[in-house]
Amino acid sequence: MPTQVYSSVGRRKEAVARVRVLEGNSQVTVNGKPISEVFRGIVFQKAYQQPFEATKTLGKLTATVKVEGGGQVSQLKAVVHGLSRSLGKINSDYHLALKKQGLLTRDPRVKERRKFGLAHKARAKKQSPKR
Repeated sequence: MPTQVYSSVGRRKEAVARVRVLEGNSQVTVNGKPISEVFRGIVFQKAYQQPFEATKTLGKLTATVKVEGGGQVSQLKAVVHGLSRSLGKINSDYHLALKKQGLLTRDPRVKERRKFGLAHKARAKKQSPKR
């Protein structure tokens, strides 16, 4: 009998993570590799385990993630957002717990576009000559 698959998309800056959560206790994989290989370190580990700890499902569910774009931290936050949205679909109690910790809210901050007439950045002006 096939298990139910809950899929969702998480985003942060330019990073997009497509997440599929299903029952089982195997490792979470990101782009075909274990998540601990892709996001190394204790700080990253605590970040991607946060949705599972909030819902008390650590070790009970497994997920496969495909992530692209952005940098490493943006990709991690996109994965956490996608995992939270998928877990929120499983149970309304999970949704409330994740909402309380702020894991379901997408971070709207993105890089500001460059304006014409300015130097290389959004607000950087050309340096004026001294005399």
